Amino acid sequence: MSIGFVGLGNMGGRIARRLTDAGHPVLGYDPAPGSAERAGASPARDLAEIAAGAELIFLSLPDSRAVEAVVLGEGGLLDQAGAGLTIVDLSTAAPDSTRRIAALLDAKGGHYLDAGVSGGAAAAEKGTLTLMTGGDQEALERIRPQLETFAKKIFHLGGPGAGHSAKLLNNFLNAVSLAATSEVMVAGRKAGLDPHTLLDVLNSSSGANWATANRFPHIVDGDYLEGGLTSTLMTKDIVLYVDHLRDLGVPTLNAAGPLASFGLAANLGYADQISNRVVDAIGDIAGGVRVHEGERTQ
Repeated sequence: MSIGFVGLGNMGGRIARRLTDAGHPVLGYDPAPGSAERAGASPARDLAEIAAGAELIFLSLPDSRAVEAVVLGEGGLLDQAGAGLTIVDLSTAAPDSTRRIAALLDAKGGHYLDAGVSGGAAAAEKGTLTLMTGGDQEALERIRPQLETFAKKIFHLGGPGAGHSAKLLNNFLNAVSLAATSEVMVAGRKAGLDPHTLLDVLNSSSGANWATANRFPHIVDGDYLEGGLTSTLMTKDIVLYVDHLRDLGVPTLNAAGPLASFGLAANLGYADQISNRVVDAIGDIAGGVRVHEGERTQ
């Protein structure tokens, strides 16, 4: 199966590398020079070349605006799409936009699968990502071998948009736990508590969560797990979540905290750094507190 890949940044580049390392030839497109080559892909001149030369196309883009420009814009993928083309959108995107694109591609005899990704850069490199997919299940099963080169768990949630909906729900819980744990760890430091011992207490108690179990055991030793979701992208995902819940008619009572936390991080200079740096932003406001003794450089 001929494969195209659009968006070879932090996550896309790693996923494309898993595909190429598994022996799948990939034609890649990204405006950043050298991105395709770093992922082991052959560089495409433009989107038209991707659409003309691939049966399966992966997208890994910042948001729905970028996805719509690539798929629906002038010279975009839909212009060249023919029957049998499958597009897999690995982006974190608005479900209503996803459903609209899926309907347009379906009308041309293709399939559009939304596939929210969880696990971060480390899981992408190891091939152990979790995929939350929506769209035609038969189309999903046909490309499962390709997906399994970079994903360990693949869930089918329902029709178009279901995968992106699940992704937004998951990312919101991730944002809440990371922001709240950052605040608690800074407070613990100011209270004179040893961060390692406090973390052991939390992970043995009812306050345990993904951030206490998987992020802060590294952060308290100065390793921020660089390469993951930035504060800017985390903020974007929370806004998408709020918009999605408004569309569903569900009250959003807990979004203010993480919006304030990652907005603070962005405004204090951490916008394009990993979202784990929110703990430093909170620490800055608390008087320059760091939850670790010294930052690891490697």
